[in-house]
Amino acid sequence: MATSIKSLCTSRHYLFCFLLLFACAFTSTSWAQGYRILVTNDDGVESPLLAALVEELQTLGEVVVSAPRTNQSGSSQASTGGSLRVERIVRDGQLFGYGVIGTPADALRYGLLVLGKDNPFDLVVSGINNGANVGKVSHMSGTVGAAMQAVYLGVPAIAVSQDTSGVDTAVTAGLAAQVVRRYQAQGAPSGVVVSINVPRGELKGVAIRPMGDSYLSVGQYDLISETAQILEYERTRSVDQSQDSTSDTWAYQNAYATVTPLRLDWTDYELLELLPDWQLTLP
Repeated sequence: MATSIKSLCTSRHYLFCFLLLFACAFTSTSWAQGYRILVTNDDGVESPLLAALVEELQTLGEVVVSAPRTNQSGSSQASTGGSLRVERIVRDGQLFGYGVIGTPADALRYGLLVLGKDNPFDLVVSGINNGANVGKVSHMSGTVGAAMQAVYLGVPAIAVSQDTSGVDTAVTAGLAAQVVRRYQAQGAPSGVVVSINVPRGELKGVAIRPMGDSYLSVGQYDLISETAQILEYERTRSVDQSQDSTSDTWAYQNAYATVTPLRLDWTDYELLELLPDWQLTLP
């Protein structure tokens, strides 16, 4: 586009060139302003990774933040129930977003059902999470859980996560923005969460992979203190290396940023076909 416009900018076409550039800029700005993105996470509304994501996405549309007031990692799709308290978060004299006293799913629902009541959101982006959500760990993730809640409510969603250190966050945010731009241009897939995970260090590329094995194992609970009423334990965990080269976990552990499409449907269709042979009846 830039080359074709430049070729028109001869001495005889200055006015035309100016008007064309103005029209292109106006159209692009209007298109972006008409696209609404709800951003949430599970690390809490004060997370600097959430702020980095917001900054990147603001170039693509109107961004509204509704996130847990405090860290709610590992919440999956849990809900607190009962009444909901929400705090307006102000930064540099401007409204940054809303901190929900609750889980990521609570924050997501508040965003879609309250902040988007009169002007619905086109997309939800959950993240950037401080820690990977590849493989079976995704089931426990509040980042993925919030995105799944969006899909449950009929809004397309992206979940974005990265390693806890040694990551260029601009790369993570940039990958998320690429997916958003594709959605804007071609539409978003229905009922799907696209999960992005970026590891630390020098990256080899982007790998499209299915959900694989878990990279975290819970070892045991070690007793560290005890009173007559209270027992306190320390949980031990270990990191496992994936042996399945076809999985997202393996690709992530081998320096690839991964992209995995996820659905709400957990049905085991192979067993579903066999269950009639069990001849189950009401007692």
